[in-house]
Amino acid sequence: MAHEGHLAAKRFARGCRCFAVLDAGAVVAYGWLSMRPEWIGELSLEVSPATGEGYIWNCVTLAPYRRQGKYRQLLQGMVAVGRAEGLARLWIGSVEDPAEKADVDAGFAPVLHFTVTRMGPLRWLRARPASEARLAAEARDRLGLRSWSDLRRTRAVVH
Repeated sequence: MAHEGHLAAKRFARGCRCFAVLDAGAVVAYGWLSMRPEWIGELSLEVSPATGEGYIWNCVTLAPYRRQGKYRQLLQGMVAVGRAEGLARLWIGSVEDPAEKADVDAGFAPVLHFTVTRMGPLRWLRARPASEARLAAEARDRLGLRSWSDLRRTRAVVH
């Protein structure tokens, strides 16, 4: 986990689970699964999965292994475990085009699209539904957004 390795013990202590893809015994991709609230730094928001839901976050593929399907493998494994454990829904956020294709291949569907504008210490977030209104409203609820636009002071959270 390179520069984030020191965070692993705290994440495990609060109930987060780490999944990894191995190649010849070495970790080449990893990601985290939480059933409790987690901070989304890119949005300056906290996501709070409902009972029976999970949130996949901080997925990383090491540079030499990118564009080889390792992220897709990771997601498919996490989804399979979530299904086997009876999770009704998994949420995931994505900010890169290659990742979004793998998200869809793993069974995820876009629910919200975001535009984030930073203005000094402020962050203006605009969300718009990408799918059916009910699911978009549920996603907005999990993010604690009362409207489709949110202006607030940014804050750094180490998690």
